[in-house]
Amino acid sequence: MRILHHLWLSPQCRKVRIVLLEKNIEFELRVEKVWERRESFLALNPAGEVPVLIEPDGAALSDGTAICEFLDETQPDPPLFAHHPRENAEVRRLVAWFNCKFNHEVTENLVGEKVMRRFLGLGEPRSSAIRAGLTNIHTHLDYIAYLTERRKWLAGEEISLADFAAAAHLSTVDYLGDVPWNKHEGAKEWYARIKSRPSFQSLLADHIPGVAPPKHYSNLDF
Repeated sequence: MRILHHLWLSPQCRKVRIVLLEKNIEFELRVEKVWERRESFLALNPAGEVPVLIEPDGAALSDGTAICEFLDETQPDPPLFAHHPRENAEVRRLVAWFNCKFNHEVTENLVGEKVMRRFLGLGEPRSSAIRAGLTNIHTHLDYIAYLTERRKWLAGEEISLADFAAAAHLSTVDYLGDVPWNKHEGAKEWYARIKSRPSFQSLLADHIPGVAPPKHYSNLDF
């Protein structure tokens, strides 16, 4: 069986979890406390980062997007990409948008400050960073609404890795209760569709020691 080394509130890990479940691939979750810098884990991924997926033959794969693309190439049903190069370019553009821009402007300022700083021993959360994250998230939610007003899903008419990447990030912020859903109905409607998928249920069941989610977190109707 495959083994996924992960952290609960890592969007990259959550994205891989969603994809594995979408493709009905069995796997075992193992929490990896990356701040401990275990030698055996560093041997799997010298970058010391999760996710790391161990294949049945023992091969170690790292980087969330690389893992997802590998899984799509080896087990293509259901597909994570479209059937046209231009549409695939849009999927990859949006995956990069959330992995880079959303992560830098929102996830790191909220999840990074409120949770990861404590685990990494970096001191108290910085209020200026949290304020920035709470401000920046509105632009991204507006963008999700803009896209889904023109398409069924973020990158086109079919659900894709772009949707899973975006939802993975938002789910970590939503775990902290920091997504202003009541001000962004378009994004809320899109997220509700993702949230109701069977592949998302294990994320909604996560309970991180010392950090309880808000009541709406696992409620499919918010």
